[in-house]
Amino acid sequence: MTRPHRHPFVPYAPPRLPIAEGLDRGRAFHRLLDGRRSVRWFSPDPVPAEAIELAVQAANTAPSGAHQQPWRFVATSDPGLKRRVREAAEKEERAFYRERDVPAWHAALARLETDEHKEFLEVAPWLVVAFAQKQQNGQKTYYTNESVGIACGFFIAALHSMGLATLTHTPNPMTFLADLLGRPSERPYVLFPVGYPADDCEVPDLSRKPLTEALTFVGGLA
Repeated sequence: MTRPHRHPFVPYAPPRLPIAEGLDRGRAFHRLLDGRRSVRWFSPDPVPAEAIELAVQAANTAPSGAHQQPWRFVATSDPGLKRRVREAAEKEERAFYRERDVPAWHAALARLETDEHKEFLEVAPWLVVAFAQKQQNGQKTYYTNESVGIACGFFIAALHSMGLATLTHTPNPMTFLADLLGRPSERPYVLFPVGYPADDCEVPDLSRKPLTEALTFVGGLA
């Protein structure tokens, strides 16, 4: 079939897998991601820059509104800069944990045993910040938050596939990251410490939502 287009299009014909093979791949992918956990205890062991590059390349494959790809990932392994990020983040976190009256949010976090101390921001060999670009070349971007969120999900999955761990850290406000990393016109979206889990790493004993609560079929099964 030939369709008329006003802009360049190319054929897209990925291989169609046999159903059994496709389901096997889906199960394997689920098993891989089901082993992922957010980590707050990192090893200081070095991680090659290529691992960060590969994870961002994976993030770059994410769908985005009008294919504007409104994200920029900024990575640093500089100890001095990581210390400044930690100091600024802990300042905001102290205000959240000690001053802000948000009892419901504090209660929701209680089982994670988090507090204002963020040592992992210095211990993890890399800090990567995803920035959202509300404009590109003077033009507004569309579905920016949704697009950047999907890209961040791909980034996390790619890190896990390489045996690396991370945490979606979102101190509020995060404007200090734009200042420290030289991105004044972009909005910090998520701060990712990246590294290997520490040998004595622990995570909260949590369970994920069962499929029966995450999925509803409407109109019966095909």
